[in-house]
Amino acid sequence: MTLQVYGIPNCGTCKKAVTWLQANSIDYEFNNTKENPPTRKQIQSWVKSLGSAPMRNTSGQSYRALGDDKKTWTDEQWIEAFTQDAMLLKRPIFVKDGTALAVGFKDEKLIREKLGF
Repeated sequence: MTLQVYGIPNCGTCKKAVTWLQANSIDYEFNNTKENPPTRKQIQSWVKSLGSAPMRNTSGQSYRALGDDKKTWTDEQWIEAFTQDAMLLKRPIFVKDGTALAVGFKDEKLIREKLGF
C-alpha cells in the first residue's frame, strides 16, 4: 500500500518531506489536512500508535490559543481537540497500511528507519 502523508502544502516541513520522498523515489499520496481533515477514527488510531504528545503542533497559533489546562489533557481530550482543529496536528504525519509510523521531519535517517525504506 502507498505511503500516506498528511499535512498542508504550504508547510515548510511538509515541503522538505515531500522533496525527500521524491528524491528517494518513495511512492506517497499527500493528504491536505486543511482541506480534508482526518476523521476522529484516523486520529484515534494515530494517537494509539504514536501517543498524543508527539502529534501536537506546539508552534502553531491554534496550540497557543488553547488554555493552560491543555498541559493536563488526556489523550482523549487531545483526540477531541485534533478532531476539531487539524492545525493542532504536527506535520507531516506518515501513515502506512492505516498505521501512523512517524510525525514531523527532522531526522531523515530516523524517518527512513520508521518508514522501512
